[in-house]
Amino acid sequence: MTRTKLLFAMLASASALALAGCGGEGPPPSDEVVIHRGNNAEPLSLDPHKASGTWENNIIGDMFVGLFTEDPDAHPVPGMAESWEVSDDSLTWTFHLRESYWSDGEPVTAGDFVYAWRRIANPETGAQYVSLLYPIVGMAAVSRGEAPPEAIGVIAVDDRTLEIHLENPAPYLPGLLTHYTTFPLPQHIVEQFGDEWVRPENIEVNGPYKLIDWRTNNFVHLSRNSYFFDDANSCIDEVYYYPTVDNSAAGRRVRNGELDLNMEFPGQQMEFLRREIPDYVRVHPYMGTVYFSINTTLEQFSDPSVRNALGMAIDREFIANEILRAGQLPAYSLVPPGIDNYVSGVEASWADIPVEQRRATARELLTEAGYGPDNPFRFEYTYRATADNPRVAPVVQNDWSAIAEWVQPELIVNDTQIHYDNLRASDFEIADGGWIADYNDPYNFLFLGEFRSVPMNYSRYNNPEYDALVEQANREQDLGVRAGLLAQAEQMLIDDMPIIPLVYYVNKNLVNPRVTGWVDNLTDIHRTRYLCFADIDRSETATE
Repeated sequence: MTRTKLLFAMLASASALALAGCGGEGPPPSDEVVIHRGNNAEPLSLDPHKASGTWENNIIGDMFVGLFTEDPDAHPVPGMAESWEVSDDSLTWTFHLRESYWSDGEPVTAGDFVYAWRRIANPETGAQYVSLLYPIVGMAAVSRGEAPPEAIGVIAVDDRTLEIHLENPAPYLPGLLTHYTTFPLPQHIVEQFGDEWVRPENIEVNGPYKLIDWRTNNFVHLSRNSYFFDDANSCIDEVYYYPTVDNSAAGRRVRNGELDLNMEFPGQQMEFLRREIPDYVRVHPYMGTVYFSINTTLEQFSDPSVRNALGMAIDREFIANEILRAGQLPAYSLVPPGIDNYVSGVEASWADIPVEQRRATARELLTEAGYGPDNPFRFEYTYRATADNPRVAPVVQNDWSAIAEWVQPELIVNDTQIHYDNLRASDFEIADGGWIADYNDPYNFLFLGEFRSVPMNYSRYNNPEYDALVEQANREQDLGVRAGLLAQAEQMLIDDMPIIPLVYYVNKNLVNPRVTGWVDNLTDIHRTRYLCFADIDRSETATE
């Protein structure tokens, strides 16, 4: 071991002892280069076909690599794909795979991609996120049980050649192919162990890190995979992920050196943190939107006027500037500003009207819908227990109550995993949530309104005219025309208001300045393989 590594091992051991004192059993001391990452929530699953949260993506993306992967800026770059060709009609993409191996030494083949995509399409898998792959021929029909898994348009021409057939041109495909739903799976392992294949003792991966240990509500431990095709350029040997639901406590752990970084901090602490640890605070625009879903399958929310009344009563400027206070912008549309291949101008028709006037209009709309002193408008608003959501919830409750005394929202708080399970199961009335783009294109937001995207379409919005507009846009090869059609569709969605946009995200991270290789970016994806420490010589960390 080098002297530099020995010094870092001493620091890592001290950190491990401190973490053990914070509740739960801490990781054992290590003589390797170790990073400790705060990660917001406990994973529900590390199976790429069962996961759905950004906190799961952070871990899964360290273990697997798809045809494309992210660079430090989170831009798509070749991963398993060494080269590719696209047909003249943009409907067929042919990929040539690099030579690569699973962590047990078995080769990664085109067949592993075909196997994985047939598995996620199969309704028996229960993949919540399969709708993201509907641009692939047959994926929608197979996921609905209308065709066998073999009907999807993905073909292994040979072990190193993969052919993908699309329903419509997809200029965003490289970005989509960085997403964990598109990763290959080790067919020989999944078939042997079934749903238990992701257990630490069973799993094999093709990415830079392999799962070693998972202690529920304590930590997830990954260790370097020497079979990874770019292992020689990785610095970190081991990474620990911690479910830091309490971000105030996590911030203290970062300041104390127990965590090297945390993927969130409370917005109201911005001034304090910038004063106390200015070099740690990282705030950057985020390609995402906080919005509320309204369960349109319920009779009381079937009327767009009622849904608009609720939307127009919220004082977004107050929430952004006085509650969140970290640079968030009020949102009056679902698609955030600055997204590629899009146009500006979509927003709620009442966006520029003062909030008090909007609340008066909301009162009229609810009265016309039959609500009043003799028929109070009662409903449940469910919110996540993490980040700034508990601070936003009572403010929104007050905004709705300000419409009239007979508007009576009840607050209900849930753990994040349970919350999103309820959203997908349509077990809610109104619920908060957020969407972070999987790739930089407006369709990644607007597919949430397509009825075929249920259960990711939490509100169960069902508008055939909207669906037809989105489909027409996605078949259009002229990007300008396509952008205009998608904007028409979004305006229709906002006018109907099955979702209530609240604010556009910013990403807020605390990163010890000793950590190098961290690049602020729009999707807030920071793969461990690019990170290191200022006191570590990267040339000394290659596999020895």
